[in-house]
Amino acid sequence: MRTSRHHRLAVVLLAASLALAGCGASDDDRGAGSEKAAADGRPGPGYAADGSGAGGKASDGTGSDAKAGPAATAVPEQRQRQHVIRTAVLSVEVADATAALAKARAVTEAAGGHVADETTERVDDDHVTSQIVLRVPQSAYDATLKELAGAGKLLSRKAAAEDVTDQVVDVESRIATQRASVARVRELMDRATKLSDVVTLEGQLSSRQADLEALLAKQAALKDRTALATITLHLNERERPAAGPEDDGPGFGDALSGGWNALVSTAKWAGIVLLAVAPWAAVLLVGYAGWRWLVRPRTARRRTAERADSGGAAS
Repeated sequence: MRTSRHHRLAVVLLAASLALAGCGASDDDRGAGSEKAAADGRPGPGYAADGSGAGGKASDGTGSDAKAGPAATAVPEQRQRQHVIRTAVLSVEVADATAALAKARAVTEAAGGHVADETTERVDDDHVTSQIVLRVPQSAYDATLKELAGAGKLLSRKAAAEDVTDQVVDVESRIATQRASVARVRELMDRATKLSDVVTLEGQLSSRQADLEALLAKQAALKDRTALATITLHLNERERPAAGPEDDGPGFGDALSGGWNALVSTAKWAGIVLLAVAPWAAVLLVGYAGWRWLVRPRTARRRTAERADSGGAAS
C-alpha cells in the first residue's frame, strides 16, 4: 500500500515537473504575445476586445478582479515612462587643458555625476591633450552639455539618443516570470521525497536561477545607462607661438657676422681650388725646371757654336 502511494507521488511529481516546464514556456510566449499585441493596439492573449478576461468578465475593479488591478496596469504605467540612453561626444579647443579639465570635473560633480574615465597626455613641451568620460543624470544632461561646449572653441559635437523602453519592459516582464518559475521549483523541491526527483529539480532550479541572474544583470545595466547619460569630452590645447625678440632689421653685429662668414666661406673655397690645382702646378713646375736648367743651356751653347763657325767661314 505504501509502495503504491510512493509510486503515485513520484508520478505526480514528474507530471508537475513537465507541467512546470510547459508553464514557463507558455508564460514567456504569453508575455511576448501580450507585449506585441499592446504595441499593435490589440488586446493580448486571454483578453476579449472589450477588455474582459478569459472568462468573458470585464474587469471593473470590484470583487476578485480588484486584486488583478495593479498587475494589469503595471505594463501600461511602465510604457508611459520613457527610457532613453543618451550619449554625446564633444571636441573643444581650449587655451589651458589642465584648467578646462578641472572645470569639467567641477561641473560634473555639481550636476550629481562622476568621472568614469580620463586620459591626459603631453604631445610636446607646451601642448597637452585630454579625453574624459563623464556620467551625469539625465535631468542635467542638456545643461552640462551646454556648459562643457562653452569651455572653449567648439570643434565638433555629436549627440545620440536611443529609446530602450521596450527592452526595459521586456526584461522586467521576463524577470517576473522567471521569479515565479523559480518559486514553483522550490515549492516542488520542498515536497519531493525521492532522491532522483530532488536531483532533477535541483538541476531545473540551478538553470532557472542562472537565467534569472542574467536577466537581473541586464536590468541593472539598462538602469545605469538610462539613469546616467554619457558625455565624452576631448580637450585640445592651442599651440602657443614661440616667444622671441621683435625683428627690427639687421644691425651692426649682423653685418659684421655676415662679412666674417663671407670671408671664411671665400677662403674655404679658395683653399679647395688651390688643392685641386696643386698637382697640375707641380707637374708644370718640374717641366719648367727641366727646361730651365737642362734644355735651355744646351740650346744656348749650340747657338753660340753655330755663330762662331759661321764667322770663321766668312773671314
